[in-house]
Amino acid sequence: MESAAKHAKGRVSNPVTVKSDELGEFVLDHGAVVIAAVTSCTNTSNPEVMLGAALLAKNAVEKGLAAKPWVKTTMAPGSQVVSDYYDKAGLWPYLEKLGFYLVGYGCTTCIGNSGPLPEEISKAINDNDLSVAAVLSGNRNFEGRINPDVKMNYLASPPLVVAYALAGTMDFDFESQKLGTDKDGNDVYLKDIWPSQKDVSDTIASAINQEMFTKNYADVFKGDERWRNLPTPGGNTFEWDQDSTYVRKPPYFEGMSAEPEPVRNITGARVLALLGDSVTTDHISPPAASNRAPPPRNTSTSTAWSARTTIPLARGAATTR
Repeated sequence: MESAAKHAKGRVSNPVTVKSDELGEFVLDHGAVVIAAVTSCTNTSNPEVMLGAALLAKNAVEKGLAAKPWVKTTMAPGSQVVSDYYDKAGLWPYLEKLGFYLVGYGCTTCIGNSGPLPEEISKAINDNDLSVAAVLSGNRNFEGRINPDVKMNYLASPPLVVAYALAGTMDFDFESQKLGTDKDGNDVYLKDIWPSQKDVSDTIASAINQEMFTKNYADVFKGDERWRNLPTPGGNTFEWDQDSTYVRKPPYFEGMSAEPEPVRNITGARVLALLGDSVTTDHISPPAASNRAPPPRNTSTSTAWSARTTIPLARGAATTR
């Protein structure tokens, strides 16, 4: 089967030159990969794909390849065991060389907590209406969910996340296009750095043992020192913050009796949202930050609007303050 990229002629192109003191000068166009994230969900507790991604990174670094400067790269394993076997296999330095630093264990980029793109990149995207992409090993690819600047989100295995960080664009044919050149000037393709099944299996055998799982899961809920030092309220029930603009106590439980009331007709109801086709709960109740402009300030209240003013009440239902 041939790649679709080979036959996609006459496509829309809008190359934009971006200059950054930190990242240098480069060109962004439609299809540019601006986020490449190995995330905590789906398959990041699978040692074959996690070690496959790390070995791919090792092979890439040894060939002299680097992630494109406009790609924001992150690593959020689904288990602390992953960090242990990366350490034991000596693979962390190669991942970090490509920008895949450990950012945490849990919902990060996959739930919209990627953080902002560099200001110069965000401005170029929005000023020129570029359709850029994120590639992640998660399980949600709704528009705007991963980052408000990113329209297209592609789901991939961890090794392919690393590969697209090297390519820097979805407009790429891994079979026919080189990722770069090695130190001797030879062209390097994905097939040249893809780890063999033997390499992956041998690394699993040498780097993973039962003790890692026993140790890490013995106090999995303990957290690190920063987590343990967070100020938290006590008591047996949740302490609602009346000034919160993010989580509010649902009002429909107030005054509810233990015995259910008879079913009555609904009167005076208003439409909360009128939506078109193919709209899911992930679209109307996004957990991520929004890039929309704030509404006019209500001078009668001292509560300021923020990008997280959406109040999730239940899956698929939300109100705004």
